[in-house]
Amino acid sequence: MAVRIGVVIALTTLVSYLHILRTMRDESLEHLARHVEERVQREQAIFVLSEETHALIKKAFEERLQATSQEDPTARFHGMFERRADGTIRTRPQGFDGTRVPGVWITPGVKVDTGFQRRVLAAYDVMAQYGPAYRTRHINTFIVLTEGVNVLYWPEVPNWTQDVGADYPLLSFEYFTLTRPQENPLRQVTWTRSYKDDTSGKWLLSAVTPVDQDGQHVATLGNDVLVDELLSRTLIDHLPGAHNLIFRDDGQLVAHPEIKLDSLTGGYDILAPPKPEGSQPGRPTAEQQAHLRSIFEAVKRREPGQTVVELPEYDEYIAVAQLRGPGWNFVTVLPESVVTSKAIEAARYVLVFGLVSLLVELLIMFWVLREQLSRPLQAFTQATAQVTAGDFGVSLETSRQDELGQLARSFERMAQEVRQREEALRQANEGLEQRVEERTRELKEVHQQLLQTARQAGMAEIATNVLHNVGNVLNSVYTAAQLARERMLGMKLEHVGRVAHLLQEHQGELNTFVTQDDRGRNLLPFLDKLGKNLLDDRGGMLELLGDIGRYTEHIGDIVKVQQNHARMPRLQEAVSLTELVEDALRINEAGLSRHQVKVERQLAPIPPVLTDKHKVLMILVNLFSNAKYAMDAIPPEERRLTVKLEHSAADRVRIEVRDTGVGIAPEQLTRIFQYGFTTRQSGHGFGLHSSAVAAQEMGGSLTVHSEGAGHGATFILELPLHSTGLMHAS
Repeated sequence: MAVRIGVVIALTTLVSYLHILRTMRDESLEHLARHVEERVQREQAIFVLSEETHALIKKAFEERLQATSQEDPTARFHGMFERRADGTIRTRPQGFDGTRVPGVWITPGVKVDTGFQRRVLAAYDVMAQYGPAYRTRHINTFIVLTEGVNVLYWPEVPNWTQDVGADYPLLSFEYFTLTRPQENPLRQVTWTRSYKDDTSGKWLLSAVTPVDQDGQHVATLGNDVLVDELLSRTLIDHLPGAHNLIFRDDGQLVAHPEIKLDSLTGGYDILAPPKPEGSQPGRPTAEQQAHLRSIFEAVKRREPGQTVVELPEYDEYIAVAQLRGPGWNFVTVLPESVVTSKAIEAARYVLVFGLVSLLVELLIMFWVLREQLSRPLQAFTQATAQVTAGDFGVSLETSRQDELGQLARSFERMAQEVRQREEALRQANEGLEQRVEERTRELKEVHQQLLQTARQAGMAEIATNVLHNVGNVLNSVYTAAQLARERMLGMKLEHVGRVAHLLQEHQGELNTFVTQDDRGRNLLPFLDKLGKNLLDDRGGMLELLGDIGRYTEHIGDIVKVQQNHARMPRLQEAVSLTELVEDALRINEAGLSRHQVKVERQLAPIPPVLTDKHKVLMILVNLFSNAKYAMDAIPPEERRLTVKLEHSAADRVRIEVRDTGVGIAPEQLTRIFQYGFTTRQSGHGFGLHSSAVAAQEMGGSLTVHSEGAGHGATFILELPLHSTGLMHAS
């Protein structure tokens, strides 16, 4: 029996080897072709995204050029850019942040006419809109005008346009020359060679698109694509036993696992005449040069649509696919030995399996006797001891159809029933304990809620009494200011009448005195000056009393807003947000001056907004006050408060309050608008909860942004032009 089985195993091994060799070869080549095609689809995604991005930005730039063809750009151009001593024109450094907005560099000697200014501003506006939007796709985005202008958004190198020298040869680089009509007659997206950037030290590839206006080349749109990761994946991520390489159609080598292109000046050209090894550091050996040329020629002579090509002189198979965009050839080289080794391994497995089968055949009889008789009886003995010990998870052979199988099934059913009864009793005990714990926990939670409710009720009662008393005091101040104003007005009219009557009654005597006494010549000018001083003093006092009355009325309404969150809705009115911002700054003027805070206004003309002016004033006063105290810990020369008013959307406006104070820690950003939360000392502030609630009631929002401690904070109040929020009145 053993001899017969051995002969069968030998023949089976030989036939299996031949069949597996043919099958493995076909499967390996199919897998190789599929791997290269799928790999290229993944790797070219970044290039496809770049071309799609170029189409969008080019369209936006052309539309912007058309839309601004009739505008006068002079004031805006000179407001944004300045001419430096080296002759260049650059973005003004005041307030410039290259991580948020693009920078502009204009070569010396450019004629700055109206058309040139429009093109520069159009390129700037497009970069400001699309550069930050596509930051996750590209490391930078730029528009180069043919006059020698670079509008660049590069957040990793934000000050490039501020630091680059005046002699920078912008128009001589490949990313510009490739878009000229003579090099790119089809006017489509094209790609530069890969190069190692001097600034970032990374391998880059530039995609550029020409922009024409009235048949003339006016600009080049482009962006740099980081290919370090792609090249690294090409060298590291490969099939077992294979390796990858990339080269261009013109023979320029892009990536190779054994050739370090960093050390080769100008890269390596596969089609260049062979040079002796060592003529240049890092140059490939003669064997590597011949191998690369054979691969390149095999790729070029393959049939259309053919992916896998055999390279018999090197016993290799190569699979190639082209990356869309730069047109790189992605090649995977698979040695034939990798394919045959799998077939030999499979045949060896068949041989070993046959020998094991022979051994198994000899052991079958021994196994049958032991397994069919002695082991089942031993299993019953162990199961009996297991159940006796309280473990009911017995497992017996129940698939047999003989008497031993029937006995095993009956024994398992008995053990299962006993286990179910034990489990039911255990669950009943655990359920009782769990219910006791749940009831105890619920009683504790109710007790805590009652204590919290009592505290809040007491705080609400105290706050209501305080606000009521403040309102009474403000009413008294307002009444006194109005009464003083009326009395001042009456006193002025009475005094002016008396002075006029006396001057008319003694006009003759005054004239005689003037003509007879030299000292009388100064009397009439003195009387005139006296009348003017009376008018000026009275006017200033009336204006001061009017301001006191108006500000007292504002503060009174703010107190009423805090008292009446749940009362009758108040009527909305058309409000000038510019005036409210100025009122809030005047209310905080003394504190801001005392804290040496510099105020910067950026107030765009906004039409009147239908809202509750007192709630808006309350929010602004609170924000300015908080900003003032947030800057106490920094030097006085760095204390700056910026107020910006602008449209945030077609039907919304935004008020941005930005300070240069201590900033807000990340763990406090999520609590800044919570009820009762404040970083001020106890008794010196109520936090921003009421301001956030008031903004929501007006249909708007109050948000905060801070990059962390020491970086200042920015609060943004957004309101609808036609408010639909809930408004409350006294």
